[in-house]
Amino acid sequence: MLERRRSFLAAATAALLLAGPAGTAGIRHVSEYDISLGILPIAKASFASEFGGRDYRISGSFRSWGLAELITKISAETTVSGRKRGDRLEAERYNLVYKTGKRTRVYDVTYRNGNVTQSVMKPEPKTRPDNWVPVTEADLRSVLDPLSGLIFAGDSKVCPSRLPIYDGESRMDLVLTPKGRKPFSTDGFEGEAIVCEIQYVPKSGFRRGRSDIEHLKKTPMEIWFAKAQSVNVYAPVYARIPTSMGDVYVKAAKYGG
Repeated sequence: MLERRRSFLAAATAALLLAGPAGTAGIRHVSEYDISLGILPIAKASFASEFGGRDYRISGSFRSWGLAELITKISAETTVSGRKRGDRLEAERYNLVYKTGKRTRVYDVTYRNGNVTQSVMKPEPKTRPDNWVPVTEADLRSVLDPLSGLIFAGDSKVCPSRLPIYDGESRMDLVLTPKGRKPFSTDGFEGEAIVCEIQYVPKSGFRRGRSDIEHLKKTPMEIWFAKAQSVNVYAPVYARIPTSMGDVYVKAAKYGG
């Protein structure tokens, strides 16, 4: 049950946990998001990002909201720290503390030069089922964390891109293809957003044949990136994520400040 709820959280907040633009020295960027299943509000999230020289740190929080809390209370606290190398953010440590009801699971990942050197999950998972696709050593090379993985320097290509993501349990590719531009406005931003289609490609660390994963594989997501001028990066401001229960929408209620 914990795995299934975590999977729904991952689908519902995929754009969120990959959001949160980093700033330059002395600048703190804050983003707040509303999440809904169709027209029903189900969660809220916020991210704060800071740079100190070439070092960066992103911290975020998520909590269920509205009708979703009648089913179960879900919350998450997450951080990533690392350094900017070229036009990418390269993580050194990623942490996620995920709570559902009275259960807590912690994911802690250490990276070096884009490779995972340590990955700890507490409590350790029970015996995996026969249809589990294990993560291999090769899967942990040249990967991105799920927080800073979808942040792009202001002068780099946003889509097309193929992003290899490791989140502490699962390894996936996110394949971005361009779909043009659309106007977007919210508190702190008004202008154009770059629209990308995202194809989810699971690689390892999942149960083969799971209905929610199969649905996500077949139905592309859509994500919009806006440029935060003061910090010269692109980060997500809107996303549509298909689930078996309907489309989940993620929208920035605040972008900057």
